[in-house]
Amino acid sequence: MKIKKPFSFYHALKGVVCLGLLDAQDANSMLKHGVFVMHLGIRSVFGNNGRMPSKYTCEGGNVNPPLEIIGVPKSAKSLVLIMDDPDVPMGNWDHWIVFNIKPSVIRIEENSIPTGGIQAKNSWGRNNYGGPCPPMGVHRYFFKLYALNITLNLDSSAKKGDIEKAMQGFILDKAELVGGYSKE
Repeated sequence: MKIKKPFSFYHALKGVVCLGLLDAQDANSMLKHGVFVMHLGIRSVFGNNGRMPSKYTCEGGNVNPPLEIIGVPKSAKSLVLIMDDPDVPMGNWDHWIVFNIKPSVIRIEENSIPTGGIQAKNSWGRNNYGGPCPPMGVHRYFFKLYALNITLNLDSSAKKGDIEKAMQGFILDKAELVGGYSKE
């Protein structure tokens, strides 16, 4: 009689890697440390490095896309979301900056401000979402999500630099989603 090996954590991870939901390096790290760690993640209606629908740009409704947040660390006190474009000639262009988002937020609805969130000044000097509007060519728009172990003692007059400085040393995890857009 042949004895079958019992199903193990190793077999489960191997299946997840085969499905493309996890890369082999992360799976090996989990096996080595004997833990399964969920990392912070962010998703939207467009895939990572996919084209952003025009609805979320200056050529459409100019509203923020819906965003799904997963894997927020239990010790997080707040989240920060920064959307910027590094492809402008003069450096980065800040489209949307929201800080002190409640760590319980798992979804940011289209055309909304996340619960607890304070909108900081974008590159237009406004406290709102400003959608992609590249003058020419394809630009990349980075949605950077940070889990912090503090809430930031700032107000709506803050700019991205103020927020980045205030959160130094307090970042628990970071996730990134990139969308591309060019005018039609």
